[in-house]
Amino acid sequence: MKSISLYKPLDTPIHQLEPITKLYYVAAMLLLPVLWANRWGTAICIVMSLIVLKMGKVLKRAMPILACSGIIILTVVVIQGLFRAGNKTPFIKLGKVIFYKEGLLFAVGIGLNVVNLILGFSVLVLTTKPSDLVEALVRKGLSPKMGYVISSVFQIIPQMSATMETISDAQRSRGLETEGKLLKRMKAFLPLIGPVVMNSLIATRERAIALEVRGFNSTKPKSYINAYEPRRIDRVIKGLILVIGGLSVIGRILIWQRLL
Repeated sequence: MKSISLYKPLDTPIHQLEPITKLYYVAAMLLLPVLWANRWGTAICIVMSLIVLKMGKVLKRAMPILACSGIIILTVVVIQGLFRAGNKTPFIKLGKVIFYKEGLLFAVGIGLNVVNLILGFSVLVLTTKPSDLVEALVRKGLSPKMGYVISSVFQIIPQMSATMETISDAQRSRGLETEGKLLKRMKAFLPLIGPVVMNSLIATRERAIALEVRGFNSTKPKSYINAYEPRRIDRVIKGLILVIGGLSVIGRILIWQRLL
């Protein structure tokens, strides 16, 4: 079955970290720039994520994800550089078009935050198997029902895609033309979408019955296929993240007190 997951199994130290540790890392990459409240802090987080992605051998896979955000960042730069309220200092002149310093600096801050957000989540998405992430969350107390919902999100599109291909092949074998001009493909879409939706509803019902037969709603403790053994490196990393986060919170509180 095809997967919408960007995860690629590799034997690297980053892949071997438990998913909860990576969630700690993502939270740190989101909160630390807010607590540090400067562009240098965001830049440090970006460099850190690049190093982690390089260690996980997935830096190249993160670049297309980052490139997709380039249009958004460029749009923000243009809009803020030209039209942001409070623009006073001309920075670049292109004929009659003037980009202002204040707007460009504000746009740079937004762009750094977007890049930091994408790279931080890329560490989790590119190096963590979705099923392992859901299992780790359930072990930590997440409701198994909620875990099943999260797991299903990663499976819905691949399942529908596989079903669409199967039904499309069956329809073509019966003489339905599904390729060619746009109008011809639109006409072929209607005979395909009905069976796909019906098959998805039937599969959902069958899955619900299968889960019920296997005692999914049982209140007894659940068992897991994979044995879990906490590793020292995970504890050390989570401890460092908590220490850095705690110090950052204390520093921010002290700064606020001085300002007051």
